[in-house]
Amino acid sequence: MAQFAIEIADADVARVLNAIAMNYGMPTHVDNPDYDSSATIANPDYDPNVPESPDNTPTIPDPIQVPLIDNPETISQFANKIVRQFLADNVTSHEINAAKQAAALNADTSVDISDPLS
Repeated sequence: MAQFAIEIADADVARVLNAIAMNYGMPTHVDNPDYDSSATIANPDYDPNVPESPDNTPTIPDPIQVPLIDNPETISQFANKIVRQFLADNVTSHEINAAKQAAALNADTSVDISDPLS
C-alpha cells in the first residue's frame, strides 16, 4: 500500500494539530462505553427507621458510573483521522462529479411535450 506523507516544522506541529482539533471540533469528553445508568450502590445515609423518600432511599446511583470520560483519542490521532477523511471525501466528491458529467454527456435529455388543447 502506498503512503502519503507531509512534513511539518517542529515549531509548527502544535499549531497545526491544535488548529485541526479546533476547526473540526475534537471533543474533550466522549461517551463512556462502560456507563451503566442503572448501576446503584447501598446508600450510606439510608435510615431504615425513617420512611423511604427521595431523600432517604436504600440505594443511590453508583458515583463511579460517569456518562462521559476524557477523550482517549490523542490530538495526533484525531488530526490523522481528519486528514484521512478529508482525502477520502475529496476522492468521493471528484468521482461523483465525474460520473454526473459523464452521465450528462451521454444522456438524451430531449423530450417531446405537446399541448393537447391546441
